[in-house]
Amino acid sequence: MKWKGPEAVSAASQKPDGKLLSGDVTHYVIPDWKVVQDYLEILEFPELKGIIFMQTACQAVQHQRGRRQYNKLRNLLKDARHDCILFANEFQQYCYLPRERGESMEKWQTRSIYNAAVWYYHHCQDRMPIIMVTEDEEAVQHYGSETEGVFVISFKNYLDNFWPDLKAAHELCDSILQSRRERENESQESHRKEYPEHLPLEVLEAGIKSGRYTQGILNVNKHRAQIEAFVRLQGASSKDSGLVSDILIHGMKARNRSIHGDMVVVELLPKSEWKGRTAALCENDSDDKATGESPSEPMPTGRVVGILQKNWRDYVVTFPSKEEVQSQGKNAQKILVTPWDYRIPKIRISTQQAEALQDFRVIVRIDSWESTSVYPNGHFVRVLGRIGDLEGEIATILVENSISVAPFSEAQMCKMPVNTPENPWKVSPEEEQKRRDLRKTHLVFSIDPKGCEDVDDTLSVRTLSNGNLELGVHIADVTHFVAPDSYIDIEAKTRATTYYLADRRYDMLPSILSADLCSLLGGVDRYAVSVMWELDKTSYEIKKVWYGRTIIRSAYKLFYEAAQELLDGNFSIVDDIPEFRDLDEKSRQAKLEELVWAIGKLTDIAHHVRAKRDLCGALELEGVEVRIQLDEKKNIQDLIPQQPLEVHETVAECMILANHWVAKKIWESFPHQALLRQHPPPHQEFFSELRECAKAKGFFIDTRSNKTLADSLDNANDPNDPIVNRLLRSMATQAMSNALYFSTGSCAEEEFHHYGLALDKYTHFTSPIRRYADIIVHRLLMAAISKDKKMEIQENLFSNKDLEELCRHINNRNRAAQHSQKQSTELFQCMYFKDKDQETEERSISDGVIYSIRTNGVLVFIPRFGIKGAAYLKNKDGLVISCGPDSRCEWKPGSLQRFQNKITSTTTEGESVTFHLFDHVTVRVSVQASRCHSDTIRLEIMSNTPYMMPETELFHQSPLLLKNDLVKEVTRSVEEAQLAQEDKVNVIQEDYQKYCQTKGRSLYILLEEIRDLALLDVSNSHGI
Repeated sequence: MKWKGPEAVSAASQKPDGKLLSGDVTHYVIPDWKVVQDYLEILEFPELKGIIFMQTACQAVQHQRGRRQYNKLRNLLKDARHDCILFANEFQQYCYLPRERGESMEKWQTRSIYNAAVWYYHHCQDRMPIIMVTEDEEAVQHYGSETEGVFVISFKNYLDNFWPDLKAAHELCDSILQSRRERENESQESHRKEYPEHLPLEVLEAGIKSGRYTQGILNVNKHRAQIEAFVRLQGASSKDSGLVSDILIHGMKARNRSIHGDMVVVELLPKSEWKGRTAALCENDSDDKATGESPSEPMPTGRVVGILQKNWRDYVVTFPSKEEVQSQGKNAQKILVTPWDYRIPKIRISTQQAEALQDFRVIVRIDSWESTSVYPNGHFVRVLGRIGDLEGEIATILVENSISVAPFSEAQMCKMPVNTPENPWKVSPEEEQKRRDLRKTHLVFSIDPKGCEDVDDTLSVRTLSNGNLELGVHIADVTHFVAPDSYIDIEAKTRATTYYLADRRYDMLPSILSADLCSLLGGVDRYAVSVMWELDKTSYEIKKVWYGRTIIRSAYKLFYEAAQELLDGNFSIVDDIPEFRDLDEKSRQAKLEELVWAIGKLTDIAHHVRAKRDLCGALELEGVEVRIQLDEKKNIQDLIPQQPLEVHETVAECMILANHWVAKKIWESFPHQALLRQHPPPHQEFFSELRECAKAKGFFIDTRSNKTLADSLDNANDPNDPIVNRLLRSMATQAMSNALYFSTGSCAEEEFHHYGLALDKYTHFTSPIRRYADIIVHRLLMAAISKDKKMEIQENLFSNKDLEELCRHINNRNRAAQHSQKQSTELFQCMYFKDKDQETEERSISDGVIYSIRTNGVLVFIPRFGIKGAAYLKNKDGLVISCGPDSRCEWKPGSLQRFQNKITSTTTEGESVTFHLFDHVTVRVSVQASRCHSDTIRLEIMSNTPYMMPETELFHQSPLLLKNDLVKEVTRSVEEAQLAQEDKVNVIQEDYQKYCQTKGRSLYILLEEIRDLALLDVSNSHGI
């Protein structure tokens, strides 16, 4: 091969569109397998360039460090910001070395990597020095001077000589080395076993096959992390831990060094040793031990005998305070740090920085957990931010959910189209030839929340020459701008979704696409992918459907309220619609009539479509109740309380219809590799609490099918208390399984059904700006159209296996998005209430509704703030709640008696008070502060009567309006604190730059009551 510089080298192992090594490096680095395993986080430093990962080293990581570490390595190789490539040395004729008889796997791996390094050096015509870094001292001695131009040195030596000023890398390297030394010393010194050894893999696999052992995911109960964990069997729902299909793992010994999320193998204990889960409320494990409550019915109980796959990740931890360090014993360099996540055990790390880091949130990684050690061993990675600071806490939430949101790189952005006043984007003549042009033939318009800038979808309806109607749904053509396997596609796939937090969002795509060229804004030409149906003029039955790429120009960018006013015949709203302002009266009248007809006809069609789904049992769960109003900087100006509008359902039904028909189309064309969305029916056991609660109010909830459930919920209305129906629907939501993406090749057709929407096939097609699943569906649809036309399929479609893996990733990222938005909301709630004087602050006292009874307290919902939490009726001192003649509550000696739908507190003096399901009580909201974990909202019952709001308060304000004030007030407080402490603000600003992309509120908060169901996607403005 002719020498052409570094590009020629990378071409040996990369596709033409793959990554190329930089041409401005002085040498290439080839890490040995052990270096890749132990020092991957240092190899992730962008300063380290020209790294060649050998296939042999990557496979060692895959087999010995598990899927998560392997995926980190794969993502590093794909990331355009990192100058590294993969070389498939075992598939290169002159690099492959067979393993010799008696040679250990480790020695063969090192020999193979060195041999490939030598070949690479000669492939570069001996012009580019190669440095192989290894942890094998024998290899350094053996190979160090064997080949001129190929240097073999230790990784520590490499950092010292080539990167002496890269302080963070040196600190991380020292931390990893120290952790390893501690491990080696410990294994030599300690002979006492704290835990049983794990069984060998072949024994585990044979036991699973024979039925002696069971495998599943370990799920630790965060409220009793030291005592209770459950193994979720694969395929069983994860909504309720009390099912027979789950196995209780009681205590740390039985857990045998497995960590929350690990794939474990369990042996069932004899029935005589089975235990039950505790039904008491508790704040942490010490409380749980103190309650002495009797557990529930015994359930299958087991012990972990082995781990099939570790799910270790980065953990945010807090160092002990100075006093705690001193109490930890003589060797203060070994520190027990406490993870932010209650479900993770304390981690022992070796560091001399404990005192300096005690006020910070810090990231650590676990290295090992030997059978001789009570705690896992790990090492320090980096500092996140100061405890209690808003940016540090937001960064914690992101890390804990494995969300990486670094700004889009230069390599990614340089491929993006340009749209500036000097160089405006326009439709290309080639695309005009290929697409159906709707700009002059169709009245296309969008209906979105006020201020929405990322408009995914537009609608059209018109009368055809034969008298029938044509309904059109036009979706942003994101895939025109995002080519498969391009840098921006790889980044979007990694993110999988736009992440919405309480005060900001992190976009899946750069704003040039999401807010500009892919946004179907009014009055500009845009590319779209359209679905258009011909409907019978009277029955609205679908006669035919057309799918294809189009060019549109949206005539109107309407907001929901304006569309509703036009639908209701209130035409004065036209003054608020910009497109009508500069028209003369005659044109205005004609265009108004045309638009009003279109909105009215769309609504009629939507009613027809909805009625058909209702007949099949479509569920109506919690819906949007407010309008969001944004300013030009995308900060929320106002949240205006309202009843759900008819036009909301109109848009939603059109989107559901498009998703349904696209699902049918891609499945028909690609029955074994289409991406659909399933929503399995829930287990009947999950509805028991819902049925019992409804019964307490005299309602019967029939859960035999989605149809009977929907009808029962519609009938369960208490005319005196609308909160009852809201809570029942929320309970129904909690009982549901999550809707999930799947590949049609991995499921039987009868499992495709979407329970909540009552459709046989469903997918996500209508929000490609915000969801990567929709991008895949667009590509499938384009391939299906090409197939119909007998054209060559341009799209490189995923196989069933690859699509199934992608679906797992997207489902995982969606869960992370839901958890992070929930945690960020809770963070703002706690920061809002934290500084309030609980005795004098009126907003700390509120009305609450009891929605669940436990053995030592009740669960309460506060409509005003949308908060749910526990209120104890028995405190830590064993005193119970008592209410005097004025209904005020106080603590007295006594006992509690729990019944099905009520709980009675009786004092030793004979006074008693009973709390029933759905009773309104007065509660005080305060914050339970925690140094190591997130703060939590604490509720205390002040009176057993409803809270009477003082006249001084604006009683007409909605709970979400107050929640918006909450975010504003917290943000303002943080900014004031930062201004007051300018010398301390650098860390916060650096973290802000690193983590924050789009400042401003999002729509997600409006869908809070339905987020766990995941039928209505939180990132979708129409919620479908």
